[in-house]
Parts: sequence; C-alpha cells; structure tokens
Amino acid sequence: MKQKKNVTFNDIAKYTNFSKTTISRYFNNPDSLTLENQEIIAKALVDLDYKENKVARILASGNTEFIGIIIPNLFLHYYAEMLNQILATYESFGYKFLVFVGNGQEETERRYIEELLAYKIEGLIILSHTIPSKELSELRIPIVTIEREDKYVCSVNTDNYMGGYQATSLLASHNCDVIFHINYINSPANPDVPAYGRVQGFLDFCEEHHLKHELILKQMGNTYESIKNYLSDILEDITKRYSGLKKGLFISNDTQANVLVNLLVRKYGKFPDDFLLVGFDNSPISQEAVIPISTVGQQIDKLAYEAVKLLVEQMNERKKRRPAPLTEPVHKVVTPILLRRETTEM
Repeated sequence: MKQKKNVTFNDIAKYTNFSKTTISRYFNNPDSLTLENQEIIAKALVDLDYKENKVARILASGNTEFIGIIIPNLFLHYYAEMLNQILATYESFGYKFLVFVGNGQEETERRYIEELLAYKIEGLIILSHTIPSKELSELRIPIVTIEREDKYVCSVNTDNYMGGYQATSLLASHNCDVIFHINYINSPANPDVPAYGRVQGFLDFCEEHHLKHELILKQMGNTYESIKNYLSDILEDITKRYSGLKKGLFISNDTQANVLVNLLVRKYGKFPDDFLLVGFDNSPISQEAVIPISTVGQQIDKLAYEAVKLLVEQMNERKKRRPAPLTEPVHKVVTPILLRRETTEM
C-alpha cells in the first residue's frame, strides 16, 4: 500500500493562498490572525487531512507541552487519586505529564527535577514535602504545589482547618466521651504545612466545647505493615484506658482510617458500638471499605483541576511577547465537604 504523503505548511499555504509565515502564526500564535483567516486555515486542515507533527512543532516553538509531577508515594490512596485526577486534565488543557515518585528522598527528588528540566518541561506540580518552597522558587519555572509548605510558590490546598473542625464537630454531635485525632503529617510541629490545619481545627473545637481529647502524632511509614502495627498499638492503648466509654477517632487520611476499620472489625467481628470514626480526603477507599467511612472530602478532582489551571495560566503568561510575571505567589483554597457514612451513622 502506498504511504500517504504528509501535509506540510507549504501545502497548506498553497491551498489557502496564505504565506508559510501566516500558517506558522496560526499554529504558534493564532490570536495574531483575524477570526476569518483562522477559520479558513482550520477548514484547510480538514480538507487536506492534516496530521500534526508534534516533534516538528516542539522544535519550532520550544514548547514541549509537558508538565512534570513529583509525588511522594502511591501507597496512600489520596496521592493515587490525585494523580489520576491531574492526568485527567489533559482533556481540558492539552498538557502531558512526566511523573516521578519521590518516596521522601530529598537528593533523589533533586535528581528527578534535573531530569525533568532536561526534558524542557514547561511547568512543575509538586506534592512531596522534601524540598523547601524557597529552593523550588529558584528553579525559574512555573510551579504549583498541592497540600505542602508553599510560602514561596503558588499552591492549591484544602481548607484543612475547616476540615478538622468539621470532623471533630461530627464526632462531638454523637456525644463521644473522648475524641482522638491521629495525624500522620511530615512536619507535625510546623504550622506552615497545610495538614497542620487539621490539628488546629481539632484542638480549637475541643477546647471551645471543653471536650476530653487527645492528639496523637505519628510518622507511620508508607507500608501496610508499618501502619497496621502503629494503629494496632494505638487501638490497644486507648481501648484499655477508655474501656466502656464512647471513643471518637478522627484519622488524618482515609488509607489509615481503612486500616483501622479492618482492625476493629477483625477484633470484634463488627464495627463496635463504642467507636466512631471519621477519615480525611474522600479517596475511593473510603466508600469501598468493608464499613464505608465517614470522611472530610477534599474535592480531589477540584484540587487537581485548579492546580493545573493555575500552572497553565503562569505558563501561558511566559509565552507572551511582554510577560507580566506574578509579583507574589497565588494560594488557592478549596472548601472541604463532610460526608457522613456508616462509621458514624450506624
């Protein structure tokens, strides 16, 4: 079978009676053409069955249409779902993604960033916590972070304080005798980490309403076995100290909340009457758990969309003849939604 000849800019120019320069402007700066001329060229592309040569376009414009992503891990269901939602924005923005999993290794992540820059990415989305935002801001590339320290770069975060307050309020409404917040965050003592807002929301609600409460901060690792062992010890301790009392548990993410549900069901053969539990993030595991988990929904799809949108706005600005860079970072906040399920409503 005879191979079909690729349609070139020269072919399009001859077909439309425009210059090759005009055709090039259509692809690289369409707003510089009148709407009428854009429509003429667009029709010609259909008539000629034009197939875009992406490599040629990248070489001509220097724009790779690639965005880099550094994500901490894919064990926590929140990060897996966030990545899924970021990748889904291709349909809206047309950018592809190069993804690296950092696993908390600072020097490894620096090498990943060097690799991404070598591929001429146009922007970077960072979810890992290892590299300070000050260092990231010095990369001279548009950056948006999600749910991490963000003083010097643009970010999109959940209103974690509101989420912590909502979760604690739900447990309190069921007249728990004691309320616990078990939080796994990278820098528990650092208020600059957005997840610290969950801690503060929990503490403020409990203190305002004079509730008996305990805060448990743990670095539990990123494996099922390590999380199970830590939570088993915590469960044994609070069961022994508060036997016969109604215990409300607010867990910082749904992956760990699911592990805790499994431990309780295995121990008692059901979800026990003297426990109530609220997770955080509304990743798919919260609905899929053996006992569906009440949770604070982070609206992960909206966080992902807003992060890519904010990054694309910065990247598009850099492509202008006279760009107007941001004078200070933009920080967007997404409101959480409390979702009541069986771990509080049985």
